Amino acid sequence: MASRRPDNFDGLAYRGGRDEPHYSAAYSTRSAEPPPPQYLHWVTTPPDIPGSRNLHTGERTPLYDEAPGASGGPAGERDWNAAAAGGPPPPEQLNRLAGFGIGLVSLFAENVLTHPCVVFRRQCQVNYHARCQHLSPFGAVAVMYAIGKAQGPRALWKGMGSTFIVHGVTLAAEGIIGELTPLPREIPHRWSVEQLAGHFLLKGLTAAAALPFYCSSLIETVQSEIVRDESSSGLLDCVREGLARLLGVGAPHSRRLLPLSCLLLPAVCHAVLRYAVAAAVQRAALWLHRRVEGRRPADAPADPLEAHFPELAAAWLGSLVADALLFPLETALHRLSLQGTRTIIDATDGAAGGDGGPLVLPVNTQYDGAADCFHSIRRKEGWGAFYRGFGALAAQFALHGALLASARTLLRLLLDAKVG
Repeated sequence: MASRRPDNFDGLAYRGGRDEPHYSAAYSTRSAEPPPPQYLHWVTTPPDIPGSRNLHTGERTPLYDEAPGASGGPAGERDWNAAAAGGPPPPEQLNRLAGFGIGLVSLFAENVLTHPCVVFRRQCQVNYHARCQHLSPFGAVAVMYAIGKAQGPRALWKGMGSTFIVHGVTLAAEGIIGELTPLPREIPHRWSVEQLAGHFLLKGLTAAAALPFYCSSLIETVQSEIVRDESSSGLLDCVREGLARLLGVGAPHSRRLLPLSCLLLPAVCHAVLRYAVAAAVQRAALWLHRRVEGRRPADAPADPLEAHFPELAAAWLGSLVADALLFPLETALHRLSLQGTRTIIDATDGAAGGDGGPLVLPVNTQYDGAADCFHSIRRKEGWGAFYRGFGALAAQFALHGALLASARTLLRLLLDAKVG
C-alpha cells in the first residue's frame, strides 16, 4: 500500500514507498493537493546518495534539473541505448570526452612540451656573462635548437622530474597546512578581507615550505649536461638536495651561498603575487566570456567544448600576464637561489653563434641580498637584464596556446563526427 503524506508536512522532504516521489523542500504547502511535477524527485530505498550505487537495474542517478523519468525513464533509456547501438552518444558523454581530452592536452603542453623553454629561460636569467638577452622568441628557439643538437635532447628536458616533485611537495604542504590551520584553501564567491588575507597567507607558507626543493630543482634545470655526473644523479636528488640545504648538511658549498632566510621574502612575494595576478586575470577573462555568451540566443545548441575550453584559456592568459609582470622578480630570485652552489650552465651565446666561445660558464655572483641584487643588475647590466630570456617565455606560451587551439579544433571535428 502506498504511504500517505503526513498532515504536518511543511516543506520537508517526504519519502514515500519504493516507487513514490518525495516532495522537494522548495515546495511548502499544507494543501491536500499533490505538488506540481517540478517539485517531485524520484528516490530509491535506501536513499540514493550521489556517487553511490544504490540504484535498481537500468537506472542512474537523476539530476536535480531533470524532469521525473528523464534519467531513468524511457527518454533517458533511449539516449543510452542509442549510443550503445552505434548512434550519437548522449550530451553527458560528449561533455566528459571533451573535458578529458582538452584537459589532458593542456597538462601535457604545460608540463612536458614547453619544458625546454623553461630550461632555457632560467639559463638566460642567471647568465650575466651573455651579450645577447634573447628578448625575441625566434632567437631563443634558434639557441635551444643549437644546444639540443650539440648535447642531445636530454639537454632540453633536464630537471623535468624535479619540477614534478616540486609540484607534489607544494600540493602536500598546502594540504597539510590547510588541515592544521584555519586558513582557507579556496576563496568563496563572496569573500571577506579576512578570508582573502588568510588564503594569501596559506600560499605564502606553502611557498616557504617548498623553497629548499625549488632551489634544488632550479640547479637541475640549469646545470649543463656536459658536466653532469650520471653515476650520482637520480630522480630523488631534488628531495635529497633540498633536505640537505634545509638542514645545512651534505657537500660543502661556497661561502657565497645565501641562507634560506635571505630567500624567503622574494620567494614568498613572487609566489603570492603570481597567484594573485593569475587568479585576477583568470576571473576577469571568465567574467567577460560569460558576458559575451549571455548575448547568445537561449535556444542555441549547447557546445560541449564551451564547458571546459574557456576556463583553460583563461588560466593560460592569467599565467602569461603573471609571468610577464613578475619576470624581473623571478630573475632576481633565481640568481639569489643559485649563488654559491658552484653550478655550471650552458653558454647561451657561443652555442648559437659558432664564434669559438666557451660552451659552459660558471655562475659566480656575489649579492648580499635581494636589494643588492636588484641594484647590481640595474647598475652593471641595465634594465634590460631583468628580462633576459623573455623570448623563451613568449615561445613557451605561444606553443602552449597553439596546442590548445589545435586540440580544440581536433576535438571539434571528432565531436561533430560522433554526433553526425
